[in-house]
Amino acid sequence: MKRNYRLIFGSAVLLLTAAAALSLLMGRYEIRGADVFKIFLARIMPVEKTWSELTENMVMLVRLPRILTAILTGAALSVAGASYQCIFRNPMAAPDILGASTGAGFGAALAILMGLSKAQVTLSAFLASLLCVSLVILSAKVCKGNQVLNLVLAGIMVSSLFQAGTSYLKLIADPDNALPEITYWFMGSLAGVTTGDLQYVWLPILVGMAPVFLLRWKMNLLTMDENEAKTMGVNTKRLRILMILASTLMTAAAVSVSGMIGWIGLVIPHMARKLAGNDCRHLIPLSAVLGGFFLLCVDDLGRNLYSTELPLGIITSVIGAPFFLYLMARKGEWN
Repeated sequence: MKRNYRLIFGSAVLLLTAAAALSLLMGRYEIRGADVFKIFLARIMPVEKTWSELTENMVMLVRLPRILTAILTGAALSVAGASYQCIFRNPMAAPDILGASTGAGFGAALAILMGLSKAQVTLSAFLASLLCVSLVILSAKVCKGNQVLNLVLAGIMVSSLFQAGTSYLKLIADPDNALPEITYWFMGSLAGVTTGDLQYVWLPILVGMAPVFLLRWKMNLLTMDENEAKTMGVNTKRLRILMILASTLMTAAAVSVSGMIGWIGLVIPHMARKLAGNDCRHLIPLSAVLGGFFLLCVDDLGRNLYSTELPLGIITSVIGAPFFLYLMARKGEWN
């Protein structure tokens, strides 16, 4: 099994690397592979310049930031989904279970309505996402009973409040300017992603991903009884809260820059589980690689299929909804 996992994980990494390289060549502006190679080589050693300034800007300032953001966002949503499924012992759990995506949507809508810049919209979405989840955790703490169930119920309650706020903002938004922009943001897109967006999003994603990767072997114990886990020296309550905070941070950062992109946190962990099994030591890294690969391919499809870009949320929904039905039909096998 260990040897098979190494083969599967290595193949996934190679696929992701190949997809990233091909993505640099895909687009309406034609770029030769040799020029791309020389542009990167020129960063480390002197190379005769045979490419135009426009080509270099297209590679380094347009396509590369978008590719890296797609990989980071896909990996973050997938790892968050896998973590939530382990935390809540529910294979149908997704990254927005505690309202991270709903909060981000409210923050983005508010910033767009106020006419703020793209960077400020991203920051507003990120902060509102954290606020929403913080309210969920505080609400769950003041309630008695099963804390995991309280978190889920509090997430539903607080999310509904933020959804109501978003609906009100749409109601009062200018139908000619702000409303279309809010609607498009909710569909999810990486169009217009810049180096500045990448610099803003990579740190919180990595900060959130670090504890999940370092403690992923302990996440297997979350499926055990709390008393059994304690005999092995693991405080499951503390571990669960830490994983929730880390997963929420990743989700908030990813959604704030990409908009609402659904299904990745549900679909990809199940694909990874089919390939690597339920062991979180294997599931988490494979989910990260497959998530990055999946969203990168979806983004390539969205920006090259038609003359105008397709929002990513539409494509992921077309793929995710049938997969959800498949999971329901085969529930007895994975429940």
